Amino acid sequence: MQQGPAEHFMIYCGCLIVLIQVLSVMTEILKTLTVVCVQKYAYPADELMPLSCRGRVRGQEPNRGDIDDSLGKFSLTLIDTLDTLVVLNKLDEFEDAVRKAVTDVRLDNDVVVSVFETNIRVLGGLLGAHVMADLLRQRGERMQWYRDELLHMAKELGHRLLPAFNTTSGLPYPKVNLRYGVLNPLSRTGTESDTCTACAGTMILEFAALSRLSGEAVFEEHARKALDVLWQRRQRGSDLGELFGAGIDSYYEYLMKAYILLGDNVFLERFNIHYSAIMKYISQPPLLLNVHMHNPTVSVRSWMDSLLAFFPGLQVLRGDLKPAIETHEMLYQVTKQHKFLPEAFTTEFRVHWGQHLLRPEFAESTYYLYKATADPYYLRVGQSIVEKLNAYARVPCGFAAVQDVRTGTHEDRMDSFFLAEMFKYLYLLFSEKSQLPIDIDDYIFTTEAHLLPVSLSTTQPPCQGNNTTVPVSQEEDLFTHSCPSIETLFPNNPSFAKTIRDSYKYLTGVGRAFHPLPVREIELPLHDNGMEPVEFLKSMGISLTPLNEVMAGDTRRVYRVKLVAEVSHTPEEEEVVPHVVQLISPPFLGRTVLTAGPAKFGMDLTKQEHGVKGSVVKASPYTACGPIDNAVELKGHIALALRGDCMFAVKARWLQEAGAIGVIFIDHREGSNSKETPLFQMVGDGDSTEDITLPLVFLFSQEGAMLITALEEHHNVDVLLLPKERQLGHGEEQKEED
Repeated sequence: MQQGPAEHFMIYCGCLIVLIQVLSVMTEILKTLTVVCVQKYAYPADELMPLSCRGRVRGQEPNRGDIDDSLGKFSLTLIDTLDTLVVLNKLDEFEDAVRKAVTDVRLDNDVVVSVFETNIRVLGGLLGAHVMADLLRQRGERMQWYRDELLHMAKELGHRLLPAFNTTSGLPYPKVNLRYGVLNPLSRTGTESDTCTACAGTMILEFAALSRLSGEAVFEEHARKALDVLWQRRQRGSDLGELFGAGIDSYYEYLMKAYILLGDNVFLERFNIHYSAIMKYISQPPLLLNVHMHNPTVSVRSWMDSLLAFFPGLQVLRGDLKPAIETHEMLYQVTKQHKFLPEAFTTEFRVHWGQHLLRPEFAESTYYLYKATADPYYLRVGQSIVEKLNAYARVPCGFAAVQDVRTGTHEDRMDSFFLAEMFKYLYLLFSEKSQLPIDIDDYIFTTEAHLLPVSLSTTQPPCQGNNTTVPVSQEEDLFTHSCPSIETLFPNNPSFAKTIRDSYKYLTGVGRAFHPLPVREIELPLHDNGMEPVEFLKSMGISLTPLNEVMAGDTRRVYRVKLVAEVSHTPEEEEVVPHVVQLISPPFLGRTVLTAGPAKFGMDLTKQEHGVKGSVVKASPYTACGPIDNAVELKGHIALALRGDCMFAVKARWLQEAGAIGVIFIDHREGSNSKETPLFQMVGDGDSTEDITLPLVFLFSQEGAMLITALEEHHNVDVLLLPKERQLGHGEEQKEED
């Protein structure tokens, strides 16, 4: 039934009340956090520890592995939050914070940092704050003392990041020492690889803006070269980049936004080619599935990364609103089921990794969809985000990351992006343009939500060195080279977004029983690899029923078979068999037993009568994502390796090649433990894992710390890896982990 003027007015009034209520709450929260919590408890540290009510200083807290590579002893949260203060119209606080940054922050620290994180958070933060400070100075109302100090700091930092580009490939190293660079003997970066996709694909906005604001072209030149290398390395058959998710997500984002910021068609052409490939191989509305770039008909994994939540916002910029609405609605339903987006969740919307780091990508896409559609529904989505943050993440000294959405336990962690992005997008969602001190349409958001002026596109002509060569013509649609328009997309249909959403209203089963959508016919291209087509699809985990109608034979070596595919459903909760790491050497003698999780690949310990015994040796590098430096020491022993930076299967292969007889992985999430966090089974990387034959177990952080402490105190520690029910002395009194 069509709504009349009275109904529309009631909806408008209700949404206006929501807007006012939430906006007032947001203002209070932001003022408390940015002015009181961070500056009172954390400054000048890089991050606030919201449970401990103190700052996190690198080297003074337990090492968290690669997570700490964001921390450079340069007051990260202060710099990352500067332009947020301007958006909030907290101009006095902004001016005070700029003075602090100029006076106190040093960028020449002897610290190894992530090139990617330092670029988007610190360089982007300095540039966004400089743009805001310069604007306020030009207005003549404040900041009259400002003499481009933040731009000078940004230029200094840019030069300190440039050594990362000193590679043979043109792709930057992933880490750099702020004082000594990369190749200096004092740098200690441990970098042996120059294939940092995230670094290469996510530098162009900040580096090009730095070049155009400072007049030094070297930054933009290096960023463009890195993008050229990525473009040349794409998979030519599918036009995909690497896997869709962490690391590569911002590459697609930066191609589109580089076109908007710099006005160079080469970036739009490349984005459109990649986007067509994504929509062909990865997008299965409302899902975004990971596929192998070299064989995109094969799904790599059956779970989705929470970082994909940025993609609906990018689709809005592209003008592709229907799939943006579909995927966003799927994500919203997941948040209804689990309170927050888990770090990863399965295609059946169950938790895969339960952690929630207060990531802002879902709020970002909500903001873009509301601005594109003006649909009040997205105000209510924003309201739910605020309410869940207040109910489940707010603690006395800020907001704490959630260790596991199933238990609600917290981590003593509040990343700088929470203030830089989350509250900025939520505040903008509930604000009218007239309430803002700047015209938000004059700026493009970086991946860290820093504001760069689109006027930079006029400061110099497009670079003539870049070109995009495409062997075949790409299909173009209405918005390949133009901006979207609601009137063009959905003429005379103000409820178009609701119509799309309604198909996914009960997608996860929240609200009523979930009824699967009707089975759809699909056509899959099958390459002749010596395997019968049906058997090939069965190997992908798909059961098949041929239809009566079969396509005529094709003499080429590519088959098209018309089939009905039914994906078999797994049980609601997959049973995980608890394993243990039992310390058996003196003085432990089997009394210390650490609960461990199993793996879905490698040696099946449930079939080993007496488990696997060996002494423990810590791998070097600890993350085991490359060649093992201490292979001689490790051979014949059980390796200890840190989770993170690459897949479990990748680590296992390197350690197996080094001669390890087993692997104990330790969680890099500080404070995690088996008492509060459900066990899970480690999964492979999508490829065959039959080559991995050694046993693998997983310890949460607290249990892992006990093992590391034992190793440090006694040097030679022998352990047994086996199912919990078979541990030595089972049934007798044991010293379990606390």
